[in-house]
Amino acid sequence: MSGPDDPGRPRPLDDRPTDCDRHPGVGTSVGPSSKRASAVNPLDAIPQARTLVTSGASPIPPSDQPARLDALEAAVRARSALVPAVGIVLGSGLGGLADDLDDPVAIPFAELPGWPAATAPGHAGRLLLGHLADTPVVMLQGRFHVYEGNDPGLVVQPVLLFARLGARVVLLTNAAGGVDPGYGPGTLMVIADHLNLTGRTPLLGPNADAIGPRFQDLTDAWSPRLRAALRAAGAAEGVTLAEGIYAGLLGPQYETPAEVRMLRTRGADADGMSTVLECIAARWAGLEVCGVSLVTNAGAGYSGVPLTHEEVLAAGAEAGPRLARVIRRFVADLPAAAPGA
Repeated sequence: MSGPDDPGRPRPLDDRPTDCDRHPGVGTSVGPSSKRASAVNPLDAIPQARTLVTSGASPIPPSDQPARLDALEAAVRARSALVPAVGIVLGSGLGGLADDLDDPVAIPFAELPGWPAATAPGHAGRLLLGHLADTPVVMLQGRFHVYEGNDPGLVVQPVLLFARLGARVVLLTNAAGGVDPGYGPGTLMVIADHLNLTGRTPLLGPNADAIGPRFQDLTDAWSPRLRAALRAAGAAEGVTLAEGIYAGLLGPQYETPAEVRMLRTRGADADGMSTVLECIAARWAGLEVCGVSLVTNAGAGYSGVPLTHEEVLAAGAEAGPRLARVIRRFVADLPAAAPGA
């Protein structure tokens, strides 16, 4: 579930539902939806990219990604020539951050080749390009989840597109449940490592050597350099940041108390239904990765009461603006990408 957006500036074009699940993107619009610059579908120029684009559940092996990314890149370039330095996946409570984009261009998912409209409640479902803290960025406003019936290859296409557009750094955010009993609602946790318990990988099938190697090392999947930069941004903004391990689960059901205890014994500090596949794909594509989880509720069994949507919304409303401040400072102060990242 997620918290409501930061009130920010008026958004007259935003008539989407405000209900959210625990792992959405923000539900705020950024500027008016612009009309397509051309009636020519980029897929017409790249017939291979039409293969299996009608269903998010259709298998997308790594070898299919280059043609699909060709079509996606062409569709974005028909709207914007901006070359981003940083890609950001917006999680819960970051509506104010999206509103801070200068000269934004917003492209609905459904207008990008092969991408279905977002279906998870509270997901605006847009790709955004603009400047944040004078830095060119690309943002994902909402995301695809495996629990929606999507293939992992579709779930990770946005971060692969970030790389195609020129980004070298990606920041992944999410709303999460607290597995560490000390990580209560409102905790902001820099992700130090992850447990992929989804039973899925975006690298299954024939490889695309043009994107990345067949066997991907994940020793430092979550960049120590960027984690230090996030901690420095938090200190500069007076925002406390924890650090821990994120467990990625399939969902959409929440965990049982026994499962939360199991996750804790495995070393998890927070858990959710996104992020881990995106990290794997981003590292495969050579992106340097960091992430922050916004803990919206204690794990099942800790509080003695059922998990509620209202609890999650309240935590997101309180912590979202703090995380937005940290991200703005992180982007403003970010040094050049590490060589070979």
